[in-house]
Amino acid sequence: MEFGTIEREIYIEASPEVVFEVVSSPGHLKEWWPDDARYEPAPGAAGDIVFGDPEAGGAVVSFTVVDVRPPRTFSFRWTHPAGEVAAEGNSLLVTFDLTPSGAGTLLKMTESGFREMGWEAAVLEQQYREHVTGWDFYLPRLAPYVATLRVRP
Repeated sequence: MEFGTIEREIYIEASPEVVFEVVSSPGHLKEWWPDDARYEPAPGAAGDIVFGDPEAGGAVVSFTVVDVRPPRTFSFRWTHPAGEVAAEGNSLLVTFDLTPSGAGTLLKMTESGFREMGWEAAVLEQQYREHVTGWDFYLPRLAPYVATLRVRP
């Protein structure tokens, strides 16, 4: 394996506008991915996302918005050391690309930058596999969450 990029595609029965809001807004993000999210969905905005309870071993992860082009693209860098500016080599880049498809949206998620982190081979493989496991768990939660947003008669 080259441990360079993770790519996933999922179909969501909602417009790109709705899906964009769900992958870019902190209020929606924490409903399907982290336990909490604190950032402004604007290019260059920095914040963090939280997994679990930080008081009980959970993680607070640095998060910087890179690109915001509604309703097509939302990208961010994460995992960089707190207090450092996110850049290639100290963070991973996640991009959500949204394409209209039938009555819904095809979401392509790409996470890259693993090899650029300078990790030893064993750490690179471990980090890559942990992120694969994470995305394979969290991304399938997106479509069911979006379905709960539908206005019911």
